[in-house]
Amino acid sequence: MKICFPTTRNQGLASVVFDHFGSAPLFLLVDSETKTIAEQVNGDLGHGHGKCKPLRALNGQSVDAIVVGGIGAGALRGLNQAGLKVYRSVGGTIADNLASLSEDNLPELSAEQVCGGHGGGHGHGQRHGCAGQI
Repeated sequence: MKICFPTTRNQGLASVVFDHFGSAPLFLLVDSETKTIAEQVNGDLGHGHGKCKPLRALNGQSVDAIVVGGIGAGALRGLNQAGLKVYRSVGGTIADNLASLSEDNLPELSAEQVCGGHGGGHGHGQRHGCAGQI
């Protein structure tokens, strides 16, 4: 399975999973079997709030699933419509999340768990309650 992990920089499997899909500067695409990693810059990084084009962000890269701390409703809907599963990160590194995913311990995100907005003094990249607290 090819899994996309939003992050700020490539530190391999030790990379920390970013808290918000649309504002992640970088995606690491990991083959869960071989653990090979490909790097992809976010092709939609400058989008306006609520206007994320998730497939544009992936620059045409084919993946099976996304693991992220939070995501907006439109991005989640776009990824789901493209047949992709989106899972909520358990925090920590890509390696931590791969282990949790292999044990079926990552929750799949639903529309009720998306980010509702980014006002009120918090910015992207901070743990801000996106993805709902399960």
